[in-house]
Amino acid sequence: MTSQVTYPHIEKLEGQPARLQRIPRVRVAQIVMDYLAYGWSVEEMCRQHPYLMLAETHAAMAYYFDCQDEIDREIRLEWEQAEREKSQASASPFVVRMKAKGLL
Repeated sequence: MTSQVTYPHIEKLEGQPARLQRIPRVRVAQIVMDYLAYGWSVEEMCRQHPYLMLAETHAAMAYYFDCQDEIDREIRLEWEQAEREKSQASASPFVVRMKAKGLL
């Protein structure tokens, strides 16, 4: 018999990132990024993002620790996409003017 672990407050559809059930626009990876980038505790994440419930944030972190490769891959791919887009973007008019004036 195979058992499947379920995470309260987390929705994981096939081929989709894991998300909060109550606020589907919030992905588990977004919550994890606060943990990785700032070292925030679950309580601090809820203070910084008052729309999060403590139980949701605990569930997101439990999902991360159980499925770390999946979430780390999602974060890495998002980072790589942002870097590609950043390198392909043209300079803003402000940067162009400042460079022309020798200020940058």
